[in-house]
Amino acid sequence: MRQISGMRSQSAARNATNSRRYRSARRQRRKFWWLKVIIVSLFVGLLYYHINALILQPQAILVLGGSPEREAFAAEFAQNHPKLPVWVSSGSPADYARWVFAESEIPGDRVHLDYRAVDTVTNFTSLVDDFEDQNIRSLYLITSDYHMRRARTIGTIVLGSRGIEFEAVPIPSDLPKEPLGKVARDAARSFLWVTTGRTGASLKNHPSLQSRFLSPHP
Repeated sequence: MRQISGMRSQSAARNATNSRRYRSARRQRRKFWWLKVIIVSLFVGLLYYHINALILQPQAILVLGGSPEREAFAAEFAQNHPKLPVWVSSGSPADYARWVFAESEIPGDRVHLDYRAVDTVTNFTSLVDDFEDQNIRSLYLITSDYHMRRARTIGTIVLGSRGIEFEAVPIPSDLPKEPLGKVARDAARSFLWVTTGRTGASLKNHPSLQSRFLSPHP
């Protein structure tokens, strides 16, 4: 009898263990299922966004400041798109920037110089309201090729939150792409702006975030 009772106890224990494992496996499958749904939804959304951006005719040119070459490239680009206004966000000093566009025979009333931005995230957040007020729904986005991955990520979040699409126009360079840590950090800041209206500009200099997200970059 003791042997039978012991066998029953062992069997019950195995059944309880198997039941717990089964429930745990089901929870894990649910988590992975939801993760797959989220990833696929994001992929489809981004794909739709960028395909739509290619279909829509851009109504303006946005240049992200950072080096004089960007204004020079934008001035030549503007020559080939004579009807589009040009917005330069925190670029070269105003006198130099206006001279660059004047040398390319771009009328001054087409060029809008804006110096509110202090970094790439605020390049977008400082101007998105102006674009929305002017009913600009699509842009050409100009910046250096090594900077474009981060700019596209931020632009997709910030401009996309207002239904504004863009077509990327990278400027060739010999510099390596920026590290993914910068992209992740500024993507988080962009989502913060969408949800709270704050850009989290102080986060980019926070020591713990520097060590967590940023890798050495020459």
